[in-house]
Amino acid sequence: MEQKQKLTGWAKFSYALGAVGKDMVYMLSASYVLYYFQDIMGVSAIAMGTILLVARVFDAFNDPIMGVIVAKTKTRWGKFRPWLLIGTLTNAVVLYLMFAAPPTLDAAGLTAYAAVTYILWGVTYTMMDIPYWSMIPAFTEGGKEREGLTTLARSAAGVGSALITVITVLSVQALGNAFGGANAREIEILGFRYFSLIVAVLFVVFTLIMCFSVKEKSTVEMQTVSVGQMFKALVQNDQAMTIVLSIVCTNGALYITSNLVLYFFKYDFGGTAWYNDYTLFSTFGGGIQILSMMILYPLLRRWFDNRRIFFISMGMCAAGYAVLLALTFTSMTSVWLLFIPGFFIFATNGINAILTTVFLANTVDYGELKNNRRDESVIFSMQTFVVKLASGVAAFIASICLQVNQLSNAAVSEADKAVDFSAAVSASAKLGLRMTMTIVPIALIAFSFFWFKNKYILTDEKVEEIAAKVKLLHKEN
Repeated sequence: MEQKQKLTGWAKFSYALGAVGKDMVYMLSASYVLYYFQDIMGVSAIAMGTILLVARVFDAFNDPIMGVIVAKTKTRWGKFRPWLLIGTLTNAVVLYLMFAAPPTLDAAGLTAYAAVTYILWGVTYTMMDIPYWSMIPAFTEGGKEREGLTTLARSAAGVGSALITVITVLSVQALGNAFGGANAREIEILGFRYFSLIVAVLFVVFTLIMCFSVKEKSTVEMQTVSVGQMFKALVQNDQAMTIVLSIVCTNGALYITSNLVLYFFKYDFGGTAWYNDYTLFSTFGGGIQILSMMILYPLLRRWFDNRRIFFISMGMCAAGYAVLLALTFTSMTSVWLLFIPGFFIFATNGINAILTTVFLANTVDYGELKNNRRDESVIFSMQTFVVKLASGVAAFIASICLQVNQLSNAAVSEADKAVDFSAAVSASAKLGLRMTMTIVPIALIAFSFFWFKNKYILTDEKVEEIAAKVKLLHKEN
């Protein structure tokens, strides 16, 4: 392998820029596709929930296949950049088409349109996401340079996600009005169409900058993991199984809330300018999530081991949901009150993002000692797999809530641009929304807490003990 020169500042910046664009696209789809098709376009909530569940499970199984394809690619431009360009260009087109559904289609046509475009979006996103993260060893030295670039890219991805969370609803309203939306529904239809076009263009531009600025300087062998290997590793590693089930339950709870919070502000909290309150709350939540990763977790780590921090975070999350439930039975006239439960819930999300990686890393040494085989790549491939599974299940649960409580644009008159949607929703529908947003997540958090408490044995002391034994084992071999 030829010697690689140290990365320039521009190369690092351009690679991080690619992560910003990539996660802007991902967050737009993950957070708003259910709302767009169900609430705005009128597709059945159950149909959309089924589409999202099936597509995300399929997407999780599709990741290893794409890994094999990339690993076997050999071109004069390298094995990664061709797929980055192909995946980005096709995904950008599909993203725009997905949020530009023809309003003239009937119910069956819109459902088919949503299914085809969303599945295609997942496939094309995987085409660029897998090579994006897999190419790091091809243009970095190991150790600090590689770790530093990975951390930078993860942080940049967080920036891209946060940008979409903060600006989408306000941008949709502004663009919809600017392009002549005649009523509340038309404003959102036009707004999402043009906002998705802007995001798609930025995505392509950022990826082009990255591909022209970052060159593969060596040929690297990719470690590809099959779904069968994942399940085999889970069965043989009880601690990995414990963590995976905990991730599914905890993330499922948080994803249920994130899927429904937009509906909560629109149909429950209400007001003609509900999107301003939603944006304010989302901005606060995104900031807390980032600060909890950068400040709160390191602060807690000074006094507690990671196992105790997990218990603390679960307690914080349950308390946040309990406060949110209590607040929903008050008048809730001020969005600032919702910052109280929001702090605990978003902080938990940030802390768990770190703990998930830490806990999975701990199970690698444990599995090697127990099974005499090191499944590092397999274990870390599970993280993406289970997160996608959790998001699919959560979207399906959220869709059941929307269907049962009949929450959609069809419940209100579309004659005006400024509509208080909450005025047209029954008290029982609001109650159903509140229960799904709080009681179901509390149940999942409680299960995760007791499952983890009874099954996870890798304390800091145990991890150090296992690491020492593994190190000794390597020396003997």
